[in-house]
Amino acid sequence: MEDTYRTIIGSSEGLYKEKGSKFLAFAYHVESEEEVKARLGELRKKYYDARHHCYAYALGPKKSAFRMNDDGEPSGTGGKPIYGQLLSMDVTDTLIVVVRYFGGVLLGTSGLTNAYKTAAREALESATIEERTVDDRYRVGFKYEQMNDVMRIVKDFGLTLTKQRFEMECEVEFSVRQSNSERVRQAFENLRTVNIEKTV
Repeated sequence: MEDTYRTIIGSSEGLYKEKGSKFLAFAYHVESEEEVKARLGELRKKYYDARHHCYAYALGPKKSAFRMNDDGEPSGTGGKPIYGQLLSMDVTDTLIVVVRYFGGVLLGTSGLTNAYKTAAREALESATIEERTVDDRYRVGFKYEQMNDVMRIVKDFGLTLTKQRFEMECEVEFSVRQSNSERVRQAFENLRTVNIEKTV
């Protein structure tokens, strides 16, 4: 099962110049459409005098949410080549915005496509890319007497607890890599009177 994905850390920039036009590229790690909107808003404010702010993004381990925007450039010449770079570098949870300052000379559709593609690639090539795992999150409820059994499973599978509460009624929360998820769930279900449930 494929349970890893690649994303950039933080942000990075790129620059491409062609016949007087400047293409400033900005790549950001984002995890929601709200973050995308916020980043776009910041750039539109900062580079308010630029003619176009073309962008593309992909979200989620399987890139299931994505969008491309030409922002007034001829259809398919801005957002699509930017998105193409996200695919060719195989990154997700990433937004790339390319801000264009027009230099007075028309570049034509192939010139524009190349400019947006190259600027986007520059930004990605200067980014730090890391591989992450797709994790499932669980909550386990149990009685204090079963603490040792529960903690043995935690130790055996090398689970990292994200939350813990130890009283008469105890509770722990953890995340586990998807490829191990079923085995871990089974181990807890084999303990009588232990309640395990998936959390969002």
